[in-house]
Amino acid sequence: MSTIVSRLQSSLIESNSQGILSGSSVLLAAHEEQTELFNHACFGRPVITTEKNKQWFQLCLEEAFYLCTVMKCIKIVGQNNCVKNEEELWDYMSSKRVNFPILYRAYSHLRTKNWVVRAGSQYGVDFVAYRHHPALVHSKYAVIASSAEEGNENGRLKVWSDFHCTLRLCGSVAKTLLVLHISRNLNNCDGASSSPWSINYYSVEERIVARWNPEQSRENCMVAEEESCKSS
Repeated sequence: MSTIVSRLQSSLIESNSQGILSGSSVLLAAHEEQTELFNHACFGRPVITTEKNKQWFQLCLEEAFYLCTVMKCIKIVGQNNCVKNEEELWDYMSSKRVNFPILYRAYSHLRTKNWVVRAGSQYGVDFVAYRHHPALVHSKYAVIASSAEEGNENGRLKVWSDFHCTLRLCGSVAKTLLVLHISRNLNNCDGASSSPWSINYYSVEERIVARWNPEQSRENCMVAEEESCKSS
């Protein structure tokens, strides 16, 4: 996957690609080769249009900011066709999504580890993470980004019943719940929490949450007891 992402990065840089801010997403035109790379690298979703020579892709805010600031392979323009700098993009995207810094930190954390990251709203989570292309495998993790600093605005995982419901849902679709606890080092941030550079001071703690199955535990104990009796 990393090889395909690198090819996409090179192609976008060579073509001086520009995305267009459109509400809570970014639209990006791609030629034939880039269309194939976008699909293989799993960035954005294709948009059906009448244009034959171009394929448009709709990027979520996290994907667009990652391509622009980490991979540095696209530029993003506003409605006035002027290129937005990183700080302007950060302000715009934060205004469109209150917990954007937390979600972006979670997204970039997984992407830099070569996970394929897609939206997880259909499963009631923030993202789903794949080891390989979604056409080849099912997603491994259902991901929730959590931060005590935001007062848990997403309203999830406040009480044990929230965990129970989420775990049952993840189990029914064969996914493991991965909670990313994101915190900010206020001492190092130096008051720049509202700028894109503050993302460097966010730390991520990964926690896998699993549902305890008493039946399985009882079976394991019985097997262990039987083996112990046989050996004696």
